[in-house]
Amino acid sequence: MDIAAAIGLIGAIVMVVGSMIYAGGVAPFVDIPSLVIVVAGTAFIVLAMKPLPVFLGHFKAMMKVFKPSRFDMNEVISTMVELSNLARKDGIMALEGRAVPDPFFEKGLQLLVDGTDEAKLVKQLKYEIKAMKARHEAYQGAVKAWIDIGPAMGMVGTLIGLVLMLGNMSDPKSIGPAMAVALLTTLYGALIANVIFAPILNKLEGYSTDEVTYRELVIEGLRGIARGESARMIEDQMVCALDRKQQMKRKAA
Repeated sequence: MDIAAAIGLIGAIVMVVGSMIYAGGVAPFVDIPSLVIVVAGTAFIVLAMKPLPVFLGHFKAMMKVFKPSRFDMNEVISTMVELSNLARKDGIMALEGRAVPDPFFEKGLQLLVDGTDEAKLVKQLKYEIKAMKARHEAYQGAVKAWIDIGPAMGMVGTLIGLVLMLGNMSDPKSIGPAMAVALLTTLYGALIANVIFAPILNKLEGYSTDEVTYRELVIEGLRGIARGESARMIEDQMVCALDRKQQMKRKAA
């Protein structure tokens, strides 16, 4: 489990709920019509915006936030060095069936063993990266829709509450519930957008960037093996490529 993600999200929710309790209890901040307007309303709009497989899949994708990153850059470099030494010593065919960390690496290695030339190997694996990025962007787009639509639905609820309140000014008893709907829908929209879905989206984007970096390192290493380069040269090239990616990531941040 990614402890930082779990602590961060749970901590933020605890701080919000704690402030409610300190202010007088949670009950005044719970309003079922407001929850229906914001949560259910936003969910249906996201469903209308996205294909059903994307809508269903983005819930599963969000669960990855709580899992540790499975992309060990140092491991892939050391593994590639071992494979390079083996290939130079016993030939490319000696790499067949070797254990590698993930299916993408395994596919690239099999293409190499099957005699695929460097250009075709790179083209095929780049296509795999492009398809992966498209899939990730679709799920991230669904998460971003929650961030965009949640506050908007909160505003819709606020307007509904205000209409109810202004339409029943003669009945003092109706003003309180109507005002609760007006204020709480705005609160709920802000909470789901900024406390829940915004951190999740940021984490998913980071994981996607890490996976792209990892896969490009795999391609860099396999290219070196295909060209028959030494393990030291392959290692240096992969380390340099990793450094460039990390520098670009820091600048983007």
